[in-house]
Amino acid sequence: MFVPKLRRAVAWFIDFALVLSLAAGLAVLTFHRIAGLVTDVPELAARGGLDLLSSRGDVVGASADFGVSLWDKAVLDVEEAFGVLIVATFLYQWGCLALAGRTVGKGLLGLKVTPSAPRRAAVRALVTTAADIAVYAVACVLLIERHVLLSVMVWAVAVLLFLFNALPVLSPTRRSFADRVAGTTVTGLGISTPGATRPVRTS
Repeated sequence: MFVPKLRRAVAWFIDFALVLSLAAGLAVLTFHRIAGLVTDVPELAARGGLDLLSSRGDVVGASADFGVSLWDKAVLDVEEAFGVLIVATFLYQWGCLALAGRTVGKGLLGLKVTPSAPRRAAVRALVTTAADIAVYAVACVLLIERHVLLSVMVWAVAVLLFLFNALPVLSPTRRSFADRVAGTTVTGLGISTPGATRPVRTS
């Protein structure tokens, strides 16, 4: 049987692998959407033709406008994919906790989040999603939008938030930042709450 801390880590890796699988699927879908923009975009082609006709010979300017429009649509596709990933991750965390008190990873490792009331589950899912996915996604979007310095700063915040959420699991209470904010505790075989370790008085 895994030691408690290792079991928490393995459970997290399983859940994160599911999120990465979704991210890979969204990446493939987004790639095909962007490829479709390049090979088959009648509305952009028509607009580019009209811009060229009304450019009074400014072919470079018309081409630049067409390129910017194409780039903006591609960026929007990428940003939408990140948005779907964030929402899906939150719904996965919240739905699993609210309905079963555990995610797939925690279920496979015999762990459970208590209490798992919908409101507490939503708060925990929100913090977990922010620490694992959302802030990193914001950093990537800022990079795509060419805000390089701000992107690096947000990336640093993402790393700090992840560590701030994960490192408390190594403490005696084994409660992550998400657990503390939501008022929850992870329990299971080999994992007990601080109150559960107190000796029972006998008369």
